[in-house]
Amino acid sequence: MDAVQTMPTERRAANAGRRLAFVLGALCALLSFGAARAAGGAAPARIVARSPDYRLVGLLRGETMSLRVSRTLDDAPVTNATVVAEFRGRSYPATSTVDGGYAFSAPDLGVPGAAAFAFRIAVAGRVETLRGTLQPSARKADSGHGRVRQLGWWVLNFSVCIGFLWLLARRRKRTGS
Repeated sequence: MDAVQTMPTERRAANAGRRLAFVLGALCALLSFGAARAAGGAAPARIVARSPDYRLVGLLRGETMSLRVSRTLDDAPVTNATVVAEFRGRSYPATSTVDGGYAFSAPDLGVPGAAAFAFRIAVAGRVETLRGTLQPSARKADSGHGRVRQLGWWVLNFSVCIGFLWLLARRRKRTGS
């Protein structure tokens, strides 16, 4: 009869162990999802330069900057311009892209520190210069390591608490309370 009475207790303990493993697995999956999201969710650095006639927005990804030029008056894209970017003493001509923007690559874009830009825009014989500064803090987007570490601590704390409660419940069942 003792074997018959202990069987449900052993089953409950096994089920509790399975539940604990499931909860820990779910928390680990959540942790890995948070790490993947933090690694892939970094926003590119951005620069905005304006003049009375034009607005330029540049997005920096590695050593390539993609540019969008629009008219200030009606926010219409400017697709027929010649764009030259000047920074750190060098000029870099931008090539037009398929989507109506412009892009240029330069190894100096990866150098840390603030960079002052001058963009020359030539449209129909008229040249205008737009100026802007790319700040170092804007370059390095939040990598998310602090959030992932915090999530890891929460997973660890919940795991320890759940494990402690499971062991406490198992001990109470053994003593017959």
